[in-house]
Amino acid sequence: MSYISNIFNSRAKGNENFFMEITKILSFKPKQIKVYQTAFTHRSMNIKNSKGHAINYERLEFLGDAMLSAVIAHHLYIEVPSGDEGYLTKMRSKIVSREHLNELGRELELIKLVESKIPKGQFGDNIHGNLFEALVGAIFLDKGYKYCEKFIYKRVITPHVDIETLEGKVISYKSLLIEWCQKEKKNFNYDVYEDTGNDNIRHFSVKLSIEKKVISKARATSKKKAEEKASKRAFFALQKQIPRGTSV
Repeated sequence: MSYISNIFNSRAKGNENFFMEITKILSFKPKQIKVYQTAFTHRSMNIKNSKGHAINYERLEFLGDAMLSAVIAHHLYIEVPSGDEGYLTKMRSKIVSREHLNELGRELELIKLVESKIPKGQFGDNIHGNLFEALVGAIFLDKGYKYCEKFIYKRVITPHVDIETLEGKVISYKSLLIEWCQKEKKNFNYDVYEDTGNDNIRHFSVKLSIEKKVISKARATSKKKAEEKASKRAFFALQKQIPRGTSV
């Protein structure tokens, strides 16, 4: 067998394995397998089509985000007839939060299918949620709204959406804390500074003060994560004073 034949056989085998894996995740056979391959192609592959447009999952991620929002908004509209616009918006935000989408992507082990020139161990947590959104976008393009809706119900709404539990779920401790401080007319301050120490990866530390008193400290690989971690610690330190109903 020639060298070129080996290459083609290897690619065919890879496509066959991908088809089997994606069918297992979807619970139906895809029609346009290339759409799903695009949903798992990272921009680092630097692939372009004949018109010079990049081929990666980012556009499908945008589409999937919109589909998730639409299906979940419809579900909440039907299930909570007493909910006003503000309530429904908060509940939808909790369901499609980045943290929850990352959990869904991890649950399906989507990162195993990604094609990238970056080692998988170097990706941040958000890769899991990004791939989940891209997969939803691919389903919509391949099979249409009904299949997309069915998949979202099976993987998101039925196993994870419980209205009563969601009402008490906090998706941003920082937002909760700021809202409470503003309502109670309390001065607060996030003092963030770079704190690499002996680590190879850059870290940031934060001191959260309320009424000039340091309530909590935290350290993480980004300012946003450090602030959220400090806010969560402050919430539990002050939880008798801060009602969960304040959460956004």
